[in-house]
Amino acid sequence: MTAEMMTAFVAAIVGGALRVGTPFLFVSLGECLTEKSGRINLGLEGVLVLSAMAAFGGAYLTGSAWLGVLAGAVAGALLALLHGLLCSLRGVNDVATGIALMLLGTGLAFYLGKPLIQPQAPQIPALPLGDWSSNSAVRAALQVNALVPLGLLLAGLLWWGFARTRAGLLVRLAGDSADAARALGYSVSALRIAATTAGGAIAGLGGASLTLFYPGSWNEGISSGQGLIAVALVIFARWSPLRCVGAALLFGGAGAVGPALQSIGIGWGYHLFNTVPYVLTLLILVASCRPGQVAAGSPGELSSK
Repeated sequence: MTAEMMTAFVAAIVGGALRVGTPFLFVSLGECLTEKSGRINLGLEGVLVLSAMAAFGGAYLTGSAWLGVLAGAVAGALLALLHGLLCSLRGVNDVATGIALMLLGTGLAFYLGKPLIQPQAPQIPALPLGDWSSNSAVRAALQVNALVPLGLLLAGLLWWGFARTRAGLLVRLAGDSADAARALGYSVSALRIAATTAGGAIAGLGGASLTLFYPGSWNEGISSGQGLIAVALVIFARWSPLRCVGAALLFGGAGAVGPALQSIGIGWGYHLFNTVPYVLTLLILVASCRPGQVAAGSPGELSSK
């Protein structure tokens, strides 16, 4: 492998990590916020698919990619709000409700998105991070989604909010000890509904990045399970928004290995390399989730479910 091919390969991995990792980043941040309040949302796959369809449809109908992004966030928030409301009812299980809403979200997206499979919609602009290089492959690989800075900002704001703001402390209190939150006069259900809804809106930005940047079209296989993988990402990140950034880049880089090899002319094992994120998910779950042990950083209420 020549030096030029190696440079192109590394650039493809870095660029792919940023492109492929962007949906992972937003969905994991949304789930981190939800789980910090003591609630699990396994319906994030449905949220991701529905918001991806809504974002593409919004951009197609309005002619504005940014209005499409807003539509994706709203769709994600509404489905997550439904999850939060249902889980606040007595005797309703978070996991079972999440699975049901995952099926509802994907079903709605597939039904409503049928007319959107062929059309093209305006795309989110790219940030040219590779202009420093004279290598065209490097410049092409480092065309980064304009939503990436927003994701990094959200990660920093969530980290700061959990540590330094009253709202963040209340979310953590609801997640660590519901009884303590009630004793102080706060509604645990209201806190969890708010956190779940906000988490759905953040995850909706991940859906928008799928259809409005990479791969940049709507089809029924757009997500490939990224919403479910995000749950493992949050565990891997130990419920830290800042660690979610690194975890998303790791998974994004793993998903970019196959395309990066193709970019330098190595086609063997392409489909095998596409399984790397799923294998990584299994390894993380096996390493992180052991019987009788509570993962470090886990909200107290989650460990009791």
